[in-house]
Amino acid sequence: MSSIREVLWEAIRGEEKQYTTGSIRRAIVLLSIPMILEMAMESLFAVVDVFFVSRIGVDAVTTVGLTESVITIVYSLAWGVAMAATAMVARRIGEDKPEEAARAAVQSIILALSLGLVLGISGFIFADDVLRLMGAEEEVVRSGVLYTRISFASNVIILLLFLLNGIFRGAGDAAIAMYSLWIANAINIILDPLFIFGIGPFPEMGVAGAAVATTIGRSVGIAFQLYILFKGKSVVPIAMRHLRLHWATIKRLINVSATGAGQFIIGSASWIFLMRIISLSGSDAVAGYTIAIRIIVFTILPSWGLANAAATLVGQNLGAGHPERAEASVWKAAWYNTAFLLSVSVIFIAFAPWLIRLFNQDPEVVRAGVLSLRIICTGYLFFGFGMVVTQAFNGAGDTRTPTLLNLLCFWAIEIPTGYLLAVVFDMGLPGVCWAVAGSEALLAVFSILLFKRGKWKNVKI
Repeated sequence: MSSIREVLWEAIRGEEKQYTTGSIRRAIVLLSIPMILEMAMESLFAVVDVFFVSRIGVDAVTTVGLTESVITIVYSLAWGVAMAATAMVARRIGEDKPEEAARAAVQSIILALSLGLVLGISGFIFADDVLRLMGAEEEVVRSGVLYTRISFASNVIILLLFLLNGIFRGAGDAAIAMYSLWIANAINIILDPLFIFGIGPFPEMGVAGAAVATTIGRSVGIAFQLYILFKGKSVVPIAMRHLRLHWATIKRLINVSATGAGQFIIGSASWIFLMRIISLSGSDAVAGYTIAIRIIVFTILPSWGLANAAATLVGQNLGAGHPERAEASVWKAAWYNTAFLLSVSVIFIAFAPWLIRLFNQDPEVVRAGVLSLRIICTGYLFFGFGMVVTQAFNGAGDTRTPTLLNLLCFWAIEIPTGYLLAVVFDMGLPGVCWAVAGSEALLAVFSILLFKRGKWKNVKI
């Protein structure tokens, strides 16, 4: 028991940075624990927000769901840039080239800032149009547009938070990424009820207060990340000499992040189309589905922690010239992830009504949420393997393969199937949920088959 406590404490302290030698199992544990906790904290934003917002009403939850379905495009870009930074920094650390790792980190920050400002300004201006385009009723637009404007305006914050944590993950410094999310979430949990309900001297902002609280929390988390990077306390210390444009590095980052972002944008766009199909069934269906997805995300994002650990191990070991060790790390992480998600699916299927009622008591919302939660959880067996193998491709710098697979499974299969089942065969919300579970299963199978071919071991970045 004491040895387990020691490993857990070592993982949280984040003392070890390179994982190219020694026990693979130990490397996965030391990397994945802080990454799992980091992703759990990222998912906690969504759960906390919808918990408090659901006290306002169905329209407020619908606003959050429709806004988040669009803002996932920003998450996609953030994941793409962060993924490129993780792969490049991990490869340079594996090659024992910290100076080049620091240069890649700075150029990725410049890229994230540029994207975030453009998206933030555009989203702020067209927020009401976006809600209408997503099928929101006029009452939802009227009551929720401020939330949407604030959420879109914070795009630069979202991009930087993801990107900086990607840098730390690539450096094997996953504990710092975890700490930043702890800080951000603690502030969000405190500020959410204060701004939403107007407690004490705080203004009563309703659903918009959730966006304000989340933005403030994430901003403080970014301040902590930048302090670590620029004070030389990280394995990738940034100095003044790195603060200039390096076009060759930016070009490599864009090449990797473009297809990396593309694979997530493809998934996000399919999410938008599916939400539009669900909106045909009314606000209760959208609200129930939104609550179910928030609960699912609470477990899927921690699973991404294991997947991100695999990506870091792949990048560092390829850089050190150990491709077989990289592959072995992926299979071990995939089995661990599958075991975790299967356990979670049993709990979700058994306790779905109770979990949904924690957020909303409306019978129709609960019915829609229970259906969504139970159906989507049937795909957890495949999710566990699929997300680890996909991230392994990304960690190697092969972002093209997952992008093509996402295009096939989400756009060619998921969206048409969702529309066919929900609208043509009049299944409604359950039809969309079955389409989600089926397409994710196919994505996992195709990813495994291509990963076993081994071409990812020869990618140069």
